[in-house]
Amino acid sequence: MKTILVLNGPNLNRLGLREPNVYGHQTLADLESQLSQLADKLSCKVMFKQSNHEGEIIDWIHEFADQIDGLIINPGAFTHYSYAVRDAIASITYPVIEVHISNIHAREDFRHKSVTAPLTKGQIVGLGFKGYHYALLNLVEGEGMNE
Repeated sequence: MKTILVLNGPNLNRLGLREPNVYGHQTLADLESQLSQLADKLSCKVMFKQSNHEGEIIDWIHEFADQIDGLIINPGAFTHYSYAVRDAIASITYPVIEVHISNIHAREDFRHKSVTAPLTKGQIVGLGFKGYHYALLNLVEGEGMNE
């Protein structure tokens, strides 16, 4: 049975409250519930972590290196400038998919660049919570992207 870590970065604990016109009205708990239900259907295990602290995110990427089969990460604002998160991703061998609820390429200029995406299997943006669903499907079954 595959185990996937879903790691959400800064301010994602404020989903449902923060800029609902951009991120919607659903909460992080809603996302975790949806992914848990999908994981049951896929016969896999999902673990969830969220932090507003860069070092904690890095520690989790390292800590779970021998315990998981893949990582779904929404690095939040760290996407655009955290070479430390980038280097943590570079240090592991399990597949990583970067997900963003909004289309970062259609937003402010500073959001257009991801320093982490080049090290990932793929990046899914602008599909809301469905982006996480597609990422989980791909990491478990290889669906939705070329293998």
